[in-house]
Amino acid sequence: MDKNLLKFRSAPLADIELPTEVARLRDLAYNLWWSWNPQARRMFAHIQPGLWAIYRNPVELLINIEPHHWETLLEDDVFLTMYKSVLREFDTYLKSTGTAWFAKNHPEYAGGPFAYFSTEFGFHESLRTYSGGLGILSGDHCKSASDLGLPFIGIGPLYKNGYFEQEVEPDGRQQHFYPSYDFARLPILPLLGDDGRQLVVSLPFPGRQIYIRVWLAQVGRVPVLLLDTDNPKNEPADRPITGQLYVSGREMRICQEIVIGMGGVRVLKALGIEPSCWHMNEGHCAFLTLERIRGYLKTGLSFADACKEVAKSSVFTTHTPVPAGNEAFDTYLIRKYFADYCEKSGVTMEQLIDLGMPAAGENHHPFSMTILALNLSSYCNGVSQLHGQVSNDMWRHVFKNVKPNEHPVKAITNGVHTQTWLGFQMSDVLDKYLTPAWRDNLMDELFWKRGTANIPDKELWEVHQMQKENLIRFTRSRVRSQLARHGNSPDELRELEELLNPEWLTIGFARRFATYKRADLLFRDFDRLRRILKNVERPIQMVFAGKAHPADKPGQELIRRIFEVSRHSDLRGHIVFIENYNMRVARMLVQGVDVWLNNPRRPHEASGTSGMKAPINGGINFSIADGWWCEVTNPEAGWTIGEGKELDNPDAQDAHDSESLYSLMENKIAPAYYKRDADGLPRDWIKLMKASMATVVPRFSTARMVRDYAEAAYLPAAKRSGVVAAPPEQTW
Repeated sequence: MDKNLLKFRSAPLADIELPTEVARLRDLAYNLWWSWNPQARRMFAHIQPGLWAIYRNPVELLINIEPHHWETLLEDDVFLTMYKSVLREFDTYLKSTGTAWFAKNHPEYAGGPFAYFSTEFGFHESLRTYSGGLGILSGDHCKSASDLGLPFIGIGPLYKNGYFEQEVEPDGRQQHFYPSYDFARLPILPLLGDDGRQLVVSLPFPGRQIYIRVWLAQVGRVPVLLLDTDNPKNEPADRPITGQLYVSGREMRICQEIVIGMGGVRVLKALGIEPSCWHMNEGHCAFLTLERIRGYLKTGLSFADACKEVAKSSVFTTHTPVPAGNEAFDTYLIRKYFADYCEKSGVTMEQLIDLGMPAAGENHHPFSMTILALNLSSYCNGVSQLHGQVSNDMWRHVFKNVKPNEHPVKAITNGVHTQTWLGFQMSDVLDKYLTPAWRDNLMDELFWKRGTANIPDKELWEVHQMQKENLIRFTRSRVRSQLARHGNSPDELRELEELLNPEWLTIGFARRFATYKRADLLFRDFDRLRRILKNVERPIQMVFAGKAHPADKPGQELIRRIFEVSRHSDLRGHIVFIENYNMRVARMLVQGVDVWLNNPRRPHEASGTSGMKAPINGGINFSIADGWWCEVTNPEAGWTIGEGKELDNPDAQDAHDSESLYSLMENKIAPAYYKRDADGLPRDWIKLMKASMATVVPRFSTARMVRDYAEAAYLPAAKRSGVVAAPPEQTW
């Protein structure tokens, strides 16, 4: 094993009994590597297809397999061959850190791991520690850190109730349900301390201690430590701190963020891990800086010098391009929760509060978590080039003595983990025509341009159509279950066998239903939309999915309106809404649609990543010039709505953008899709598909993104921090 590969002791929790011949299925089940390895998922599905279809979680699958079922499987040559092949690939992956990108390009590195803090992680739908884009990005970040062989560790909360499950009522109202998850059935394990028991660390809160249990989610080579307050050592009132993701109550929210940041630092200390870089992914985890300051103060440093030391090895990523979207707390909550901290550390409350203020002494503002992170970091970045510019303008007042031509907020454009979002069928095509080496050439634009050109048009189109049919079957099943719950008749449910047509142009729109994302822009001129979608010669169908936060009433109204159109207008069948958006729904959509629509109000989309996932599968973007899409210079890779024009009047902006949207759909997109040659193939469209793949995949993968973080942020922070390497092969 490589010296940078952290290893932890963990304990089995679930009651899983396996024959000796396949005992290592347990190892595979508890490493989320399976979530981006198609052969591993095929193998688990082969064990018991019915149960896999229900759970899509190998731990729960193995718990529920009857012992006698293994007798049949042990005589199944297909299964045993798959098992040995997957296990061989898994072991090779874990043991090859020394030949991965980081070791090849930075063999001299001798520092500690890069610690990555985030309030949500989206690895797979079976582990509900995410709500949306920020969490999916965090999960993809960890997966690519594993692929690239970075010395890396993630820290975040383990939510007992996760983010809400969505049901849409017959009148279109969104309902919210918070399940209670049984951690013993999830792909995580209790992390053990020196005493052989699950590690628990304590954190002082006003008038009591909070006890935090630690769980391990292994993500390929990368460990992610998940923090949990739902344990008997805590008072009943404190156990729900890690209950719901993005809880609405402000005091409960600050409790969560203290646990994430300060608790996470204590966990790493308890394990003897000294990170050389501390990455705060958004401001929710910025309280970690205060816990680190406390440690430096104990060594005798002054408060000012402790702040400087913390900043040396801290990096911060902001994801929010509007001031109102950045986390902030009333100062009375800061005074309540940090009074003891100040008293025992010798820091005045005013000194602490100033860290979250635009300028010293301006404590009439709310305490900004973003400003706290900016003040205590030596590197900060936005998540696209445009967002970097916006962030520099938004936060310039925070930086002292910055010159007009200086840009203190840098930019690292987001990416996506290619293997996670790639469909089975398209993966096989890439293996066939680009060879399996495409996985090691994710950043090579020439490789992708040449490789996609080698794929025969007919085969690419057929595979894309297969994935579209998968999406259609999936959508019919989901809508059928929803309408059965609404009480629709058997005849109405049978009609759903005709819902969506695989021959029609299919456009996808799925994301958080925040109003700035303008899910209703399409419906601004309903009569014109009707003419476009119901064109007899060039029909179009659109699939929508997404959730609105329980406190976001305008966002919920958007869902109600779209659902109403999908069920009770003459666009029924052309507009479809899938409820309970999650990672599985997202995968099905990006793998199956022809076009991905993104029309936020510029410049409110910091980056956006959903549109990066469709091109992996041959989808084409149809987007406002915002976030990452501004960086796509190839006009053949997709269509740009509104030409980047910004107007001061929001209504005028919507009118301008909707006109552009309708015109492109009617005059460019639909004609290109339906133009066929003598073989029935849309050659011009397939050319666009290949251009989309070759342009987007190498430039907007998390392989490129994590490489950029390593070289622009992590390694410079490690150099500034001067952390000495931990002994090789440490086990905690």
